[in-house]
Amino acid sequence: MMKHLLLLGLLLNSAHGIGLEDLKGPLGDKELDVPEATTVPYPIYQFVSAVDGVTAYRVSGDLQGIGVSADGWLYLTEPLVWSEEDTHSLQIEALAEDVTVDGPYNVILTVIDVNNHAPSFGQEVYTGEVMEHTPAGVPFVQVFASDSDDHNSANAAVRFSIVREVPSTHNTPLFQIQPQTGEISTTEEGAKLLRARAGLMYSRGEQRGSHEAVERRFKDYCAPVNDVPYEDNPFFTCVLRTESRRLDATTDPDYTLVVRAADLDGAPNALSSTTRVNVVIRQNLWINPGPLTIRENLKEDYPMKIATVTSNDPNALYSLVQKERLTFPFTINPSGEIFVMEELDREEKDMYVLVVLAQDEQGVELERPMEIHVTVTDENDNAPECGTSELEVQENELMGSVVGNMKAYDADDEETQNALLSYKLLSQSPNTNMFSVDTYSGNIQVARTGFRRSVTPMYTLTVSVSDGGIPARTTECQVIVKVIDINNELPIFEKNDYGQVSVAENRKPGSMLLTIKASDADDPGTGSSKVLYHIASGDPDGVFSLQADETTGEGKLYVAKPLDFEEQSTYTLQIHARNPEPLVQGLEYGEESTTLVTVQVTDVDEPPVFEQDFLTVNVPENVTVGATVMTINAHDPEGKELMFKLEGDDGGWLDIDSATGSLKTKKALDYEEVKHLTVRVVAYETGSPDMKSEKEVNIHLVDVNDNAPRLTMAGTFICVNDRKPVLLEAEDKDADPFGAPFTFSLGYKRSSNWELKQVNGTSALLSLKKVAIGEQKIPVPINIKDNAGLGTNNKFEVHVCNCTEAGHCFMEPERLSGILGIGETVGLLAGVLGFILLVLIIVIKRSQKKPKNPEGEEAEGMM
Repeated sequence: MMKHLLLLGLLLNSAHGIGLEDLKGPLGDKELDVPEATTVPYPIYQFVSAVDGVTAYRVSGDLQGIGVSADGWLYLTEPLVWSEEDTHSLQIEALAEDVTVDGPYNVILTVIDVNNHAPSFGQEVYTGEVMEHTPAGVPFVQVFASDSDDHNSANAAVRFSIVREVPSTHNTPLFQIQPQTGEISTTEEGAKLLRARAGLMYSRGEQRGSHEAVERRFKDYCAPVNDVPYEDNPFFTCVLRTESRRLDATTDPDYTLVVRAADLDGAPNALSSTTRVNVVIRQNLWINPGPLTIRENLKEDYPMKIATVTSNDPNALYSLVQKERLTFPFTINPSGEIFVMEELDREEKDMYVLVVLAQDEQGVELERPMEIHVTVTDENDNAPECGTSELEVQENELMGSVVGNMKAYDADDEETQNALLSYKLLSQSPNTNMFSVDTYSGNIQVARTGFRRSVTPMYTLTVSVSDGGIPARTTECQVIVKVIDINNELPIFEKNDYGQVSVAENRKPGSMLLTIKASDADDPGTGSSKVLYHIASGDPDGVFSLQADETTGEGKLYVAKPLDFEEQSTYTLQIHARNPEPLVQGLEYGEESTTLVTVQVTDVDEPPVFEQDFLTVNVPENVTVGATVMTINAHDPEGKELMFKLEGDDGGWLDIDSATGSLKTKKALDYEEVKHLTVRVVAYETGSPDMKSEKEVNIHLVDVNDNAPRLTMAGTFICVNDRKPVLLEAEDKDADPFGAPFTFSLGYKRSSNWELKQVNGTSALLSLKKVAIGEQKIPVPINIKDNAGLGTNNKFEVHVCNCTEAGHCFMEPERLSGILGIGETVGLLAGVLGFILLVLIIVIKRSQKKPKNPEGEEAEGMM
């Protein structure tokens, strides 16, 4: 102990001034942290007692490696070791002559982990096996390492890395490791470059590398020479040894990886350890043999073998699955050989997708399903086929013009010569050589001009269509070409002027007025002979319309919009007849294709027409009686004199000037009585009252602030012995914003007797502040203003009285008899005279003290 104290003293002296003052504090409960594996003696903390006369300190509890000096230094006598639940509970006290004078106090020491353990791998050597063509990033082996340091700190945060790859002949990493999990997989380059060493292939039921399996292979390919036993054949033993080593990654790995595990997340000062990972590359026999091609209609012996698949598990069972619900002419045998069962037809189906499964006896997949695409190639087994070809050519068609295209197709593969079509014109009837055909496009062209429908209305062409297959197939097709008439005749009206037609102005739209007709000598049923009619002039507003009758060829004139005699009484319509097809070059429409129609509109007596669509007006309620609200305007289409009258005004609010239509107020309007008026104004002809029209008039009254707020009651009573406040309520007939909220105030400038408090927007409380002398009836002016500031004083009378127990004013019974005795009468008169004298004295006194209050200051005589 003395040795530790001396060393502690030296340590403290040497450390003076380097922060030990921060490790000093008053004696009391304390929690302290101590790093593990420290040099001893190690000062932890110096406790200083506030009690005078302390000569030493004592510590007790879990004291393994812990001591205290006489001057209160808590220190370590041996290094502490960290563990997950490693804490030391101590009690420290201050002594004076071996007597406790301060404490004991609790001290908790927590050991803090330091990074003094390197990660440790679970195995010295790991073994992994990866198959050729395995996708990059797919783990095939995982290494594990643990660290004894605090797993909640970076001291145990382990990161993995590959520090060496043997051999490294490709100058690029072939393997990678996941830093956090230790999973090893191939890189993108590794997935491409890794190859297995050549070896034997095994059949179903054979054990890889076994003596029997290798011997059977030798029997198949290398028969013994001179009956030398296989065990004495150096080639046999070499192969057997090679197969055995190929299956043992620890003996003869293809690659060796040196993997490092470092703590502190792989920081430069991290502790680390390494392990070795032996990797064997296995040959991947599960290789897609496709895509495959099979020629259609192939003459062979069926079933015909087309491919073989081999699982990496020699005991795999193979099966084929079809994706489409169609005929599936394929099968597979237990050796993985795929056969087509019959001839294929490309035109029926040009591609098949074979899904090959490799499973164990329980149906568990041993390999990922393999899709093999089988394409059926074309054979020229289809001749070209003709479509329906019927074309038209105009009489004036120019040489070289394309009349149309020859319709033909071939069911063979259009991407091959088997469907490459060529065309040849064999004959045309009549044989006038009017047409030619393009060899590869099949376009029918004009070879000579001079078509005449009247001479030859139709041509029949015979065309040979051949494909490019070997041997080529040929089909003869016919094309019909009809000669169509050109528009070389003008439409001619039966009349150049259809004269005048009369129509009343009230004739409804849609009414037919007249039928006209123009004839065309071109071929019937064509666009050249079809006649269309339209109004060329005389009707800019579209009052009339023309429609052609497809059956008769007539044009029918209709009323399209309402007619108005007063607006226009006569229309002179110029009408054109035109063909939808353009005229031949050099021919133009003339007068024979134009006609005139005069429409005379006759007058009809019509009712008056109001000039306003909507008769609605807003009127303030305080408008002067007799004021004009609005003027109704109307006119008679024939210009006749009109009169006005009013209907529907049951309240007698309005009046109308029968001559001018001025609508005026007849009596004062009141928004509070009626907010909306709806009346009818009738305009009628003076000479024919039955010719009339009426219009509804809507008048909306606008509220004005013409009503002041009023109390809902004129007075109430207050009991002398129980002066409860009185609730005053007010109302205003005006609408918002001229109504509530109200503002309440006393009509006095000052009042020592009354108090008024606002309750809400429509009420207030009136309180009597002093005790009244005897029974009295007192008028209290209440001023109330509305939201717009309009208000006035309201007279409110308060009867101050003695009350019964039920809360009502009390009246003495004898006062109700109405007859007084002499003594009572004398006493009453004396009292009245005395009261009058008292009032006169008070009035005189007050009139001498201050001037008269113009605002009606409250009198104080009631109290």
